[in-house]
Amino acid sequence: MLCIRSRALSSLFTGRRTFATVGTSRMPTAVNPSLSEIRNQRLDERNLETAVRALYEDGLVVIEDAIQREKLDALNEKMVEDTRTLQSLGDKSPFNYNKGNLQQDAPPVAKYFFPEVFTNPLATQVTTAVLGPRPKWTFCSANSAVGKTPDIEPQRQPVHSDADFAHPPNPFALVVNVPLVATKPENGSTELWLGTHTPYGIEAQEGAHGDRASGRIQEHLLREREKISPPIQPTINKGSVIIRDLRLWHAGMPNYTPETRVMLAMIHFAPWYRNPMRLELAEDVRPIIEQLERDGKLGLQVPVDWKPTEETLRTYLGRGFGNSYDFNQAA
Repeated sequence: MLCIRSRALSSLFTGRRTFATVGTSRMPTAVNPSLSEIRNQRLDERNLETAVRALYEDGLVVIEDAIQREKLDALNEKMVEDTRTLQSLGDKSPFNYNKGNLQQDAPPVAKYFFPEVFTNPLATQVTTAVLGPRPKWTFCSANSAVGKTPDIEPQRQPVHSDADFAHPPNPFALVVNVPLVATKPENGSTELWLGTHTPYGIEAQEGAHGDRASGRIQEHLLREREKISPPIQPTINKGSVIIRDLRLWHAGMPNYTPETRVMLAMIHFAPWYRNPMRLELAEDVRPIIEQLERDGKLGLQVPVDWKPTEETLRTYLGRGFGNSYDFNQAA
């Protein structure tokens, strides 16, 4: 079950908290597939409609029980180990806004490439229904809320949109988030501003693309929006998939626990959207992707630069992060 805690914020940039509610929060929609839907890896028409409606109205939907927890455990163990490696880089770590919030890639090799996680058919069914047949999967990374340590003071991100460029007014990109553990306010579940994927555009933002902290939402607009629908910090069960419109306002939050919280992020772009990015995966993943395609279980365009497996293992933690990725489309 999806549990929601809502709150209004006295300061969106200092991490201070208040429990005075200004408006009425909109609760995220959670789709609960039946055992038959999970077994067949396909939502029925009613659940699919519910998911599509939620994405159009709120900019976000949660699909419960979409992934076996054992697959998440294996990936989480490795990625938490990688987080410690990245933390050791200090000022050179791939942090977004603050050092408690790291961007890191999952190991892109066959040992950790679980189709149920990275190409989840329930998620793809939903993104296809919104974006059109065979969306393009061109981004795969993760956000890690680092566990509290003596040398890292937990901080929040400013509220921002990942669509920090002039973009279409209609859905063009959906982020498929997979938390590797249960997420809750204590361990840094993402703050969400439901319904902000429309009608706001780039004019609501501060900071140009290329700045380390671009896409920040102007504070007077935050004050106005919270009177209508305050932000929420949901508790989401392990095994769930979150699908979010790229345009939605959100913020990474402090992790007050000692355990790092990792959440994968894959982006599906509309088939007509001319984003030139390509995935970089190890050669030993190629047979998995090709078999999924032959079996009719992929449902995605997957532009890939294939790299030798050993080289990939040596280099994947040194990839770009943040604004080194450009989610805009080519002219």
